Amino acid sequence: MASFTTWDGIGIAYREWGDEQGALPPVVLHHGFVADADSNWVATGVVEALISPRRRVVAADARGHGRSEKPHDPERYGEDRMARDLAGLVDLLGVPQVDLVGYSMGAIVSLLFAAAEDRVRRLAIGGVGSGVIECGGVDRRSVSNEAIVAALEAEDVGEIDDPGALPFRQRADAVGADRLALAAQARSVFRGEIPLERISAPTLLLAGDEDPLADRPEVLVDAIPEAGLRLLHGNHIGALGDPAFRSSIVNFLAA
Repeated sequence: MASFTTWDGIGIAYREWGDEQGALPPVVLHHGFVADADSNWVATGVVEALISPRRRVVAADARGHGRSEKPHDPERYGEDRMARDLAGLVDLLGVPQVDLVGYSMGAIVSLLFAAAEDRVRRLAIGGVGSGVIECGGVDRRSVSNEAIVAALEAEDVGEIDDPGALPFRQRADAVGADRLALAAQARSVFRGEIPLERISAPTLLLAGDEDPLADRPEVLVDAIPEAGLRLLHGNHIGALGDPAFRSSIVNFLAA
């Protein structure tokens, strides 16, 4: 993996695939919380599906995740900081526009970026819904960030009594994540108003029909000027495995 240093001195790892000479702009992928570029985009077949039609694809591991640097200070986290990291990556690519795809935490990062920048040609987001508007970011109503922090910091998985927070700990353990870095991000999630009306890129929202973190996705679609919705089968993780997740992204970005 290649790497670059962010505006505030954190090392970010990223990978590239595909054809740099394609007619369409590069596709930049931003993963969700606990995940990384490999688990969200390679393992799900999204990268392979995108490079088949000769697209250039770039995916970074967010700060605190994957192979990127992992400080434990909550002041170094938040999706607004990650959006600035994303801007640095696009600067590094040296292209006037990108197609941007983000899931869950990455969807918030992507919305912040697209609302502030005119360098997004097409935007695809997933794993979010009305919580973007009603909670000011990721939906915290089905499971609180405080419960997620407690689960990540627990010495023993048996101590975790919140059924909504337990999967976050289980996924973190499964990928060998730095749990203190993840807890720092969970303490610092973006909580504010995203100026969705400023997003000029055509937007596709992908939401699992059993995903509590993507509750009432039509509310979010209605708030973005040129947006459409594709419902998938499954919960927050299961929706990534729906074949329509990959095909919807590929077809939308091909236009």
